[in-house]
Amino acid sequence: MKPIILGIFASAFFGITFVLNRLMELSGGSWVWSASLRYFFTLPFFLIIVYLRGNLAELLSVMKGHLSWWILWSTVGFGLFYTPLCYAATYGPSWLIAGMWQVTIVAGTLLIPLIYRGQKIPRKSVLYSMVILFGILIMQKVQFDTLSLQEILIGSFPVLVGAIAYPLGNRKMILLCAGKLDTYQRILGMTLASMPFWLLLSLYGLFATALPSLGQIEQSFNVAVSSGVIATTLFFMATDIAKNHPHQLAAVEATQAGEIIFSLLGDMFFLGGALPSTSGFAGMMLVIAGMILHSRPSESAEEGPA
Repeated sequence: MKPIILGIFASAFFGITFVLNRLMELSGGSWVWSASLRYFFTLPFFLIIVYLRGNLAELLSVMKGHLSWWILWSTVGFGLFYTPLCYAATYGPSWLIAGMWQVTIVAGTLLIPLIYRGQKIPRKSVLYSMVILFGILIMQKVQFDTLSLQEILIGSFPVLVGAIAYPLGNRKMILLCAGKLDTYQRILGMTLASMPFWLLLSLYGLFATALPSLGQIEQSFNVAVSSGVIATTLFFMATDIAKNHPHQLAAVEATQAGEIIFSLLGDMFFLGGALPSTSGFAGMMLVIAGMILHSRPSESAEEGPA
């Protein structure tokens, strides 16, 4: 149950990110800087933490042995996850992005046989994930009616890319680390290994967009603390606990459905969004029910595969 609770708390801080990214876009900030500044600000936090814990030399030694794989899967897990989310914020409201992001729940489950040899897709996990997604569709039905097809497509497709990249990169890095590193080391290692991607993106930003405003820098710092430090640490702690049980790992990933609820609340308080309709509340109940169902197999040692 502990990894589920950690995952839910992580979803609350991740949910704040969707609202802050939307606020930055509405104030004229570029998605390029929203994405790259988060990781530039995150890096020194974890560098200090790992150094003070006396684990920096160990991390660098482990990374040196498989540097190309670290760069590849860190770029997938961080770069191809967060950049599309920031880009999508240019075209869609935070609730739409947070809602589409929940595809990661199903993606994480479907990736099991591709990542773990001998493992099959668990029927129960897929069923519980579909309950969550159905609840999200109910929550957002009224909202979808207010957007054009173009807005929905442009705001959704990049999020789908990120929703697949995040669990793929995270799970590949768990296997690559093979239990040699703790949560803080793994986050710092992935942040360091993804730096080439963020530097290239920033270089593009220097030529294609204006420099970030002071307001965007401040908001990016808030995102770095909320999502990059607090949420990522909590989520990686949860995945580390469940790392030896792919089905439990899928249950942890399902807790991220809480983001849609927290981002909806953020829209209401910070962006003047309206209260959910009756169907919206019904959808929330389905999301919560799906998360509870998902937590059940995570408490058992094994779940029967399909």
